[in-house]
Amino acid sequence: MESFRKVTGVAAPMLRINIDTDQIIPALFLGGTDAKGYGANLFHGQRFMADGTPNPDFILNQPPYDQAQVLLADRNFGCGSSRERAPKALREFGFRAIVAPSYGGIFFNNCFRNGMIPVELPIEQVREIADAVQSTGGKGRVTVDLESQEVISPSGRCYHFQAPETLRQMLLQGMDEIAMTLSRLSEINAYRATDKTRRPWAY
Repeated sequence: MESFRKVTGVAAPMLRINIDTDQIIPALFLGGTDAKGYGANLFHGQRFMADGTPNPDFILNQPPYDQAQVLLADRNFGCGSSRERAPKALREFGFRAIVAPSYGGIFFNNCFRNGMIPVELPIEQVREIADAVQSTGGKGRVTVDLESQEVISPSGRCYHFQAPETLRQMLLQGMDEIAMTLSRLSEINAYRATDKTRRPWAY
């Protein structure tokens, strides 16, 4: 599992509510068993015209936002179906952090397992960060720091967020649940040794 601690980069404002996982990666591109290649079709319905050429009006086709590592979104981002390929597509495109007021629950959890931090901030604060980004023509950088749990806007203002501690530690250490469990194997074995006398039927 990919780890994450801190990113400083271009932030792309996409402040629309209810951006669902089918918009993020349409079902058309979910065939096959390969776990890679989804970034090329991220937001396909918005990024491309009917003839397959890039849509010049879509923000991720416009410099410097085409190099964005932070996505600024509105409420209920990643709602809809539970497809894990949605965070995979965002990560493959280059995103390391999303900042939004709320998320689809499964999407939120899947972000941590795919090397991204989904930051929750009130919409007023997300808009403040977006305004600061746009005032610089997109050149101002946004920092998302998982260790200190802070977002720093191009204006220098700092916003504090809270991430679920277990998921935060998983992402900081680059460990999934199994790896984190095995990291405590000595404690598990010690418990098993004493537990055999109390619950012999379990063994």
